[in-house]
Amino acid sequence: MVNSVWEKVIVEDIRQKTDAGNLDNISRTVFYEHFFRNHPEIKWPFLASLVSRNAGYNMCDLEGEWLSRSIPNHDRNLLFLTYERANWLIFSDAYPQLLLYEKSKEAGEPLFSLLRFFNVSAFMQNEWFTFWQKGDEERLWTSLIINEQYLIQKPVIEHPVYRRRVFLSMPYRLQNWLHFSTVLFPTLNGEIYGFSVHGFRKVENRILLGRRLAWLLFQSPVANALDEFSRVTPHTGSRHDYEQYVYPNRRREPELLRLIYPLVQHGRPSLPDWSRRAKKLQPYYNKLTIPENINLTNWYHNKELQLQLGILLQELLFKDKNDRISKR
Repeated sequence: MVNSVWEKVIVEDIRQKTDAGNLDNISRTVFYEHFFRNHPEIKWPFLASLVSRNAGYNMCDLEGEWLSRSIPNHDRNLLFLTYERANWLIFSDAYPQLLLYEKSKEAGEPLFSLLRFFNVSAFMQNEWFTFWQKGDEERLWTSLIINEQYLIQKPVIEHPVYRRRVFLSMPYRLQNWLHFSTVLFPTLNGEIYGFSVHGFRKVENRILLGRRLAWLLFQSPVANALDEFSRVTPHTGSRHDYEQYVYPNRRREPELLRLIYPLVQHGRPSLPDWSRRAKKLQPYYNKLTIPENINLTNWYHNKELQLQLGILLQELLFKDKNDRISKR
């Protein structure tokens, strides 16, 4: 129970702002980046905004020319809902944390004890107090990466429906082949940087991916170029947002995300505190190893071509099979 009128006002204000930002992929992306621009010492929301852009691209791809020809409509809808659910859950947990930090700055004192009213893990409550005292930016963004990935593990990655019908299904493996397990950060000169994760369903692999992406955004030689792209390129959900720099003569395809998908009404489940059960989190803060190749521009060109050829081959084989059946 909230103990004072002042606390009640803060909690209700944060809930309203979180709901306003958690409408869809577009609003989440915008709110994350806006927070980062106002509080650049808190770097995780910038990472979250660019990962959210990737989620939007993948959502739009499902209704684009190629995947819509290969994946049945009901499977595409379920894939969309998987992206949407995971990103909604992360925002509903992370954005109140960010806003309480903002409130703490305004008050000149840490207010992180109020995180309990938003069901934020004990792990993150402790990490925010630690950041307030020591100001270790890298530790905080690493902690937020750990938190978000453990947060979605049970309700999304291991959920029986999502596990059976998405992560173990052929449509997922088809999309996984191109983009699902790869996060791409573009630049205005048409180059693409990023990393892939193998074994997406394992929380430790996704945390490693998140840490490498954070390095790319905040510590790599191309950090300024990635920041520039985000500053000047509005997020529409369409991959055209960055393909306009990669393929200057290509038409926009598919349409804008908000013209494709309706708003989804979510209900937050009653989730146990993941950090009460998790063990051995300290290794996630160990020194990071970075693959040599961070420029994925050629990979992107080749993968796109492979996907299109694969779908065309699938259609030819299906047509040939139907032709043989019809001749019997």
